Amino acid sequence: MFSRPPQPQLQMPAKHVIAIASGKGGVGKSTVTVNVAVALAQAGHKVGLLDADIYGPNTPMMLGVENYKPAAVNGKLPPARAHGIELFSMGFIVKPEQAVIWRGPMLDKAIRQFLNDVAWGELDYLLIDMPPGTGDAQLTVSQAFTLTGAVIVTLPQAVSQADARRGLEGFRQMEVPILGVVENMSYLVLPDGGKMDVFGQGGGKHLAETAGVPFLGEVPLDPQVRVGGDGGQPIVVSHPASPVSGAFKALAQTITAKAAELGEPGDNFIPITEI
Repeated sequence: MFSRPPQPQLQMPAKHVIAIASGKGGVGKSTVTVNVAVALAQAGHKVGLLDADIYGPNTPMMLGVENYKPAAVNGKLPPARAHGIELFSMGFIVKPEQAVIWRGPMLDKAIRQFLNDVAWGELDYLLIDMPPGTGDAQLTVSQAFTLTGAVIVTLPQAVSQADARRGLEGFRQMEVPILGVVENMSYLVLPDGGKMDVFGQGGGKHLAETAGVPFLGEVPLDPQVRVGGDGGQPIVVSHPASPVSGAFKALAQTITAKAAELGEPGDNFIPITEI
């Protein structure tokens, strides 16, 4: 699955670098990444978000900075800043309608440049929104530096679990620690406070148990997540007291605890003054 010879590792001024991944598209991975990143920032952490989904960069719209155009300063590209986090994305480089048709080496070069040539500053957390599947981007990120770990996002349904398991095992092949599994869109919150299982039930927990990794929690399905994402207002900002926001904030706390168990600062951390 992953076979390209490793390239020299980069060193980042970030204490923890966490990949947010999924086995297939459409599971809400970018939504989870954006809301967890903002929730971490709301908790007082310095947070960066790298949109490594080169072929489908959605995070600029979700954070309301899709019109940002970076200009190099002293050889470094400044990230966009939105809702307390730093963001860089392929969406800042190409036109919205432009298709990116690249082979692996070009993708590898772009991701490494986004990691190395962006003025991230000193970060507590750098979250990487991975493209779906198991391919060149996963290989590049896993080899570029020592990841703190990977979080796998799935839906409750069986077909999503199967793809998520493949993604999980891909990171294991690269010896990346698995922080755990998140089940997104677990149930629909009804107006009367009840719940409806739209995509099945318990799939994320089953995946975590069978794979022998922690289950990090469930995130409900709420139409306001879509509304906020389309309007550049993550739900943890637009509806901070909603059940979905509560789930994202709890998830951010759980990821913080899991990362702390692996040591702080991480192997990637280099103070800016030493660079």
